[in-house]
Amino acid sequence: MALQHEATTPHHSVQSALRVLEVVARHNTGVTTAEIARETRLPATQLAPLLRMLRREGYVEQLTDSATGAYVTGESFARLGSAHQHDQALREKLQRTLDGLRDSIGAAVYISRYVDGEVKVTDFAAGPCTPAVNEWVDFRSSAHASAVGKSLLTQLDVNGRRDHLSRHKMARLTSRTITNERVLLNRLAAQPATVPVLDLQEYAVGTVCAAVPITAGAAVGCLALSLPVEHAHRLREAADTLNRGAAPVLLSLAI
Repeated sequence: MALQHEATTPHHSVQSALRVLEVVARHNTGVTTAEIARETRLPATQLAPLLRMLRREGYVEQLTDSATGAYVTGESFARLGSAHQHDQALREKLQRTLDGLRDSIGAAVYISRYVDGEVKVTDFAAGPCTPAVNEWVDFRSSAHASAVGKSLLTQLDVNGRRDHLSRHKMARLTSRTITNERVLLNRLAAQPATVPVLDLQEYAVGTVCAAVPITAGAAVGCLALSLPVEHAHRLREAADTLNRGAAPVLLSLAI
């Protein structure tokens, strides 16, 4: 199943969004779209969707009593930008974002990070109609098979990948699992940054998954989804939505 995506990543969107937020934050009394465009040098075709995303996520607000529709910073920006209760605000923001993604995609969604050399699922959103994948093999020892694990490994350098695989034997979990280290390393090296990593029943029979990177600074992470195999025909559309939804998640982590 081939997935085609525009040559962009959540990181590009977040970098531009942070530039917009910097401009808005400098203007306490409000700043117009034209002024934002001039100071960021972003074209209207790029700025308009960024402003929509920032408004939707609560990072900026548009003054209704302003004839120019000027923008000011919003509640989410204030909460995440404050050192006081930042961690709690971040957890709440991430959970709301994941819940929204779960509902819009119709799939369980996850945030995973590579912490101290191990795969760790830190946040997720699932429900009765969007069940989480059954972790029948510890995710820490199955990075070679899961979309989460492969996405995280693609963000490491070659030595980092080899180190991980040396500590975790590449066991055959299903008939589709790659167990040859050279084959896996070649596939990881060839993985385009703009295309979600897939797991087509490599980790568990009956489940398909997709994951996209959401690395913030030195912290390696990814955003993923899982679907029952009977919904595999939705994987392309779901992965597209996941890719678009990765920017707000990464932006929360970057503020």
